[in-house]
Amino acid sequence: MFQRLEPVVIRHTYRIPAPAGPAGPAGQGGTAARQFDSALMSVGFKLSADLLEHLSGLTEEMVVDTAARTLDTVREMVGDHVQHNVYFVDFPANVPDTFDFWMRCIAESLADDGSRESTLVQLRAGLVDLLTLPSYGNYQHTYDEMLAAHDELIATLGDRVTVLHLGGVLDDEVTALYLALAGSTTPLGEEGLRDLGALVGHCVNGPQPEAIPVRENRVLVNLAHLDADADLLLDTVTDVLRLACALSDGDVTLVEPTRFRSLSRPVRRALLAGLDALVAAAPAKLADVTAHREAFKRLGERLHPHEYPRWPHAADVFAVARGEKEARSFDSRIEELLGANDVTGTAQLLTAAPGKLLRSLDRLLRACRTQDERDAVVTAAEQVAPQASGRVLLSVREHFHNRKDEAGELRVFVNRLGRAWVTTDTRQPVLPPERKRLIAAMDAETRRRLPEPGHLLIDPDVLDVALPLSGRATAAGLGVLPRGSLSPVDGELLRFFVYWKQTSRTTDFDLSALLLNASYGTVCWLSYTALTQVEGEHSGDITDAPDGASEFINLRLGAVRGTFIVPQVNIFSGEGFEEVKESFFGFMLRDAEQQGRPFEARTVRMKSELRGPGRVALPLAFLRGHDGSWRVKWLHLYLKGNPASNRVEGNRVSVATLLRGIVERDYLTVRYLTELMGGRTTSTTLWDDKTIPDGPVTYIGLERPEGLHPDSVIITPENLRDLIPR
Repeated sequence: MFQRLEPVVIRHTYRIPAPAGPAGPAGQGGTAARQFDSALMSVGFKLSADLLEHLSGLTEEMVVDTAARTLDTVREMVGDHVQHNVYFVDFPANVPDTFDFWMRCIAESLADDGSRESTLVQLRAGLVDLLTLPSYGNYQHTYDEMLAAHDELIATLGDRVTVLHLGGVLDDEVTALYLALAGSTTPLGEEGLRDLGALVGHCVNGPQPEAIPVRENRVLVNLAHLDADADLLLDTVTDVLRLACALSDGDVTLVEPTRFRSLSRPVRRALLAGLDALVAAAPAKLADVTAHREAFKRLGERLHPHEYPRWPHAADVFAVARGEKEARSFDSRIEELLGANDVTGTAQLLTAAPGKLLRSLDRLLRACRTQDERDAVVTAAEQVAPQASGRVLLSVREHFHNRKDEAGELRVFVNRLGRAWVTTDTRQPVLPPERKRLIAAMDAETRRRLPEPGHLLIDPDVLDVALPLSGRATAAGLGVLPRGSLSPVDGELLRFFVYWKQTSRTTDFDLSALLLNASYGTVCWLSYTALTQVEGEHSGDITDAPDGASEFINLRLGAVRGTFIVPQVNIFSGEGFEEVKESFFGFMLRDAEQQGRPFEARTVRMKSELRGPGRVALPLAFLRGHDGSWRVKWLHLYLKGNPASNRVEGNRVSVATLLRGIVERDYLTVRYLTELMGGRTTSTTLWDDKTIPDGPVTYIGLERPEGLHPDSVIITPENLRDLIPR
């Protein structure tokens, strides 16, 4: 029953659930396991020593079955489950000059009886549409012909090797992953929510998290509880509204309106009973209705509360929504006090809602007119800090660390979907004494909540990884880190790739790379309008993807003129990132002597899904340091762009401005938390020499090393959210 969940476990944990079965004849399982390991290495993965030993003790048939399932999973993780062709068969060799290539396409069109006349008409008018030329935008050779044009990749020590470890039995792995996702203290990304939805139906009758603090997670759990006829987990009336939205395939975040469907009688009874119990226990919760008055009115039309007189408190919810009963909201009381310039009274009222108080601090401090008021606001924040969630503490700490003393700086906004925009910060400054007090208060409370890690073992490369305060700040994929993270780049050749497959109409994605100097000015770019530069080559423009299409950009890092490299994916025409059947972006790193195909799975360092709003995707950027080394800055951003014809030339200024705002912002990182842990450890070791200690450790790194003591606590990007204190 759980077998189809095995890929979910592998993607999230890099563990293969231990196959259970009879031991095989001596040597039989071992041969198959070694062949499995060899096949994995061709796509940049390998088996840990424990996993190889375990598989060697099974029958050959079981090992082969496990290998087939796992290879399909990891190939998709790295983007090797599709065929990556290129327009120019020899890419990156023999890429022509852009103008020469366009002239060649025109000449070929003139030689074609079917297109000659239309091309002549365009030439007489002085403007030729490239998309009308038969040889432009479509592959001119087969995938096999492209493969034959390239030498085999020469393996090097610099190739990526991702180790897969031995897990427990599948049932235990599924339960553990469910508990981790459902009980996450930070919101999950799209992939996490989708996987939680797949897991919860299998785990609804098993162990449950102590708490489910994230509302969207609670919705998925409640959906399963409805199916299992179990009690709903409800804290506010808004939980019921979110659940109703989910039942109608609507927006559970309540940002977009939902068209509610007709609900079955058992479901209506469950929702009304839940509302009735909530309001009966705490009538003040009726105040939450006013924030979503229209949605509750529409929901009431589907629930028919008048048919159930035994739940009068549920009927009160809809009476408030219709304005027939008054339930003054908490926010209205706050606005009334602020309107009367009573900042001290506002802060005192907000102590009843610690999270809201902490998130309102900037506004309150700007409204203060006297030092006494400022002191009262900061004192209230210090008092409620122990009652706020760890994620709120860290978010407030990061906010005030980046709060400038003067107005006029850039202010970057990123919504929950990754849509980004920049404006000048016109707010009045928050004075340094209050900023310092608040930062110290957040630090002290966070330090108090952190566990005692014992021997702390830290991979230095993880120190500049941003804390995942929201899963929506990280795209799904392999080797992906949260927005704002920095990670080192180790290689001489950098190659970007994008793949997309349209759903129903012609769709043209364009991969481009913008190169900027230290002042964020444009140096040059690579795109379909600039196929070659000193720095590298573009693989050619593909304008239709019914069977899938790929584009690549190859860069020699030593030749780059500039400080920043900003790859981007522009939608020129057709379906959006959320409409296409599949789309993803990634990059590879190679040594100078490595050849191989345009796409080689074991050189892929990162592959992320492209699923977001807007028509321009900015997955990441590359920054050159003062010593000449390069690092990745993770962005996961989308620009609105134009409805059609987006090009790198047209968004250079907006991309540069946005990049500046992100690069110059300080994100809270793993380094921050490990420094706070410093006073609570028995010892702290930077894992420079890769020596494995004998006893248990708390290990924090980009990848789980082999040989750690079985009682060790292991934190990698896959479960980095576990670092966020509750």
